Amino acid sequence: MTNKSTHKFGLVGRNISYSFSKEYFTKKFISEKSTYTYENIDIQKIEDLLDYLANNIEFLKGFNITIPFKEVILKYLDEIDQNAQEIGAVNCVKVIDNQYLKGFNTDTFGFENSIKPLLKKHHKKAIILGTGGASKAVAYTLKKLQIDVTFVSRQPTKDQITYKELTKTIIRNHQIIINTTPLGTAGKNEEYFPNIPYQYINNKHLLYDLIYNPKETIFLKKGKQNNAVTKNGLEMLKLQADKSWEIWNY
Repeated sequence: MTNKSTHKFGLVGRNISYSFSKEYFTKKFISEKSTYTYENIDIQKIEDLLDYLANNIEFLKGFNITIPFKEVILKYLDEIDQNAQEIGAVNCVKVIDNQYLKGFNTDTFGFENSIKPLLKKHHKKAIILGTGGASKAVAYTLKKLQIDVTFVSRQPTKDQITYKELTKTIIRNHQIIINTTPLGTAGKNEEYFPNIPYQYINNKHLLYDLIYNPKETIFLKKGKQNNAVTKNGLEMLKLQADKSWEIWNY
């Protein structure tokens, strides 16, 4: 039987030294006087994860997934939770019996419970900036809340629009705007922001940024300057982390 002191958890992603998760879970384990560990599993390609698993699967009990592997991880899993399957992205994996990998999406739980208190009756339509794995969980949640969704992408596919197509009418009719891109992240992206016509934003808008570091991105600052309600992704991250912990331990 595996000794609890050898239980390992981690975050799989690329260039993730900035990540909140390791610090969050390390503090959690210390506060609970646990000898569990949580580490960054920093890989350049998804195939590198297979090498890591081969060497650590005996003690690994679960891991989170972040950019850019939330979608590509699906084909390496033994089972996918129904919600995660519908979303098309996984950010939480439970390791069962040292070999069986089951995927979940806890982003949708974190996002829903952090945005719901801010929603008003006029919030009927949303713009999602970006089309990666996180955007899929956001769209899934908004549709569940009966909010219409429009995706904006630099390279749009069917049923998506470009940033250049964001007119005054579109902005005014979509009073929720969510940034799921990495633009604005602390470090090399911090001075950047999504290129949207901020001048059409007003006090009926809600701007939500999945980024949590820095606390206030330029995207959120520009929203606030136009009297919009703003929120960063820190609460979402904490909620999804706690949901992951619940999944790993049931």
